[in-house]
Amino acid sequence: MASSDTSQDPVRPALQELRTGLLHLHKVLLGSERRVYERDIQRIRSSGQFLNLVMNDPWFAWLHELSELIVLIDETLDSDHPPTARDSERLIVAARLLVSPREDGGGFHRRYFEAMQRDPDVVVCHAATARLLKRLR
Repeated sequence: MASSDTSQDPVRPALQELRTGLLHLHKVLLGSERRVYERDIQRIRSSGQFLNLVMNDPWFAWLHELSELIVLIDETLDSDHPPTARDSERLIVAARLLVSPREDGGGFHRRYFEAMQRDPDVVVCHAATARLLKRLR
């Protein structure tokens, strides 16, 4: 694992903050989707069942894009080589592009838009994520 000294490395704290913000968004979206799944499909009886659904059920598949971006940030932070400003810029741009709800979009963008229409917690978290991404220019 790379050094955690951030006194001279402005990139690492920015990526850690991005990771934390995206993890929070992911958690809120998972909770929102779970509630809809339980309302429309069936009750989820255990955390193991929920994990299996998140990993394998098409209902939750749209969230994999966000999961993959978080993993990419983790890999960048855990690399033997310190993350560069270019790495940070690339990941922040990827986050901005992904966390853009679009009614006329497909995949993640469309489902994210739908989640924002039905769940005020998603709206609040989106606003926090947008502020974070604006600050991380």
